[in-house]
Amino acid sequence: MKTPPRGYLLIEALVYIGVITALLGVAYAASYRCIDRSIALRRNADDITSALHAGERWRADVRAAGSQVRLENTEAGQLLYLDGPSRAVVYSFATNTVSRRLGTGPWVRLLPNVKFSTMTADQRARVTAWRWELELQTRATGSVKPSRIRPLFTFLAIPEHPAPK
Repeated sequence: MKTPPRGYLLIEALVYIGVITALLGVAYAASYRCIDRSIALRRNADDITSALHAGERWRADVRAAGSQVRLENTEAGQLLYLDGPSRAVVYSFATNTVSRRLGTGPWVRLLPNVKFSTMTADQRARVTAWRWELELQTRATGSVKPSRIRPLFTFLAIPEHPAPK
């Protein structure tokens, strides 16, 4: 006895197409979420790297200033004057941006997206240290919610005293 040829019914084919479509939809959503979070992670890493570079530059400027450091709070923001033997540097925090000016040159934006920044003198036993406390704004991009980690930084620097004459 001969068996009839077997094949797929139209209903079976539609079920298989539906299952494949559902699997591809889930895979697309997962890859989109992965790409979106990868971009957010890269932006956060770039912000943290920028903050660390700015903090190291600030520390070098404070050390080079010697004892000629002065802080001024204005309506526009906070200004820190670092008058060194060879150059004068000014740091400014206003409108969520930390800027730096070398001598009488133009202001250069050092850090954007700053939520909070304050520079204060920290009296120690024999020296005056300077403390810069910095908080970056958390960014929500795309479907990624802002992170629960607050990017806080504290930088300390002690000005070098000029050599006695």
